[in-house]
Amino acid sequence: MGALQTYNVTVDWTGADERGTASYASYSRDHEVRVEGKPTLLATSDLKVRTDVSRYRAEELFVGSLSQAQMLWFLRTAAKHDVVVLGYADKATGTQRVEGAGSGPFVEVVLRPNVTYADPMSEEAAARLHHEAREYNHLARSVGFPVLVEPVAVPVPTA
Repeated sequence: MGALQTYNVTVDWTGADERGTASYASYSRDHEVRVEGKPTLLATSDLKVRTDVSRYRAEELFVGSLSQAQMLWFLRTAAKHDVVVLGYADKATGTQRVEGAGSGPFVEVVLRPNVTYADPMSEEAAARLHHEAREYNHLARSVGFPVLVEPVAVPVPTA
């Protein structure tokens, strides 16, 4: 068994007022997500009750964390195979099934990375890199739903 790593995050509800949770619609969902020594993330609920849409939602951060882990594993994989990557941007989409209580499980996350390489790269070679990185993506391996990687097609170089 491997070594264990611990991550410490503080979540602090900042939406409390004198009424507290007197009713479902009475309280703000605003909160802060903090990691010592880093900027605070202003967050809120995904539900439309007392939600500040300018704040991050847990669901967005969840999808973002899967995308971020995939990118980092991809960059590592590319470097390991002597492939120089100059740019990486992902437009990730998470799909959640909404059930009776207005919440439910995620059923899928699709990552759509668009990668810029220093040298021409065939779609097949790029797909192999994405696949290998996905196999190592520790966050994607930790969830009970598909995390799909659908890279934006790499243009085939003309001679």
